[in-house]
Amino acid sequence: MTNFKVWLLSVVLTVLLLQGCNTNAIVDSNVAMPSRNWNYANKVKVSLNITDNSKPYTIRFKLRHAANYAYSNIFILLHIKGAGQKMQTKRYEYRLAQPDGQWNGSGSGNLFTYSLPLFANYHFPSPGNYEIEIEQNMRDNPLKGISDAGITVLQQGQ
Repeated sequence: MTNFKVWLLSVVLTVLLLQGCNTNAIVDSNVAMPSRNWNYANKVKVSLNITDNSKPYTIRFKLRHAANYAYSNIFILLHIKGAGQKMQTKRYEYRLAQPDGQWNGSGSGNLFTYSLPLFANYHFPSPGNYEIEIEQNMRDNPLKGISDAGITVLQQGQ
């Protein structure tokens, strides 16, 4: 390979890597669960300041569980509060496995990872400080086999 081709290939790869790292995430958090047990009291919380509520946001729930997680689904509660607004609460159910038991998440050894939608094109009601909180809403307390959970908030259109 000529020097020019090597140089061109390295430039193209560098540009692709930099584009892959370009994110509009204003919040990206993960909370490790002690002993892979998600307790009701162990809520995942993030705080953010919204200066322009005319812009749309995407809010996602991140989850990682072990292969020995006992269920094919998970229920969570999402709470959004702040900026003088009444707290919003919404319950979600996510299917984590196919009927045949195959996990839907991307696998890495014994762990399966998900990035699950909560809101797309969400507009915060007004500018100000907000807190987003997620809690597990299954019957088991603690919920065994959950490695970590998190929240990502992305600003769209940048």
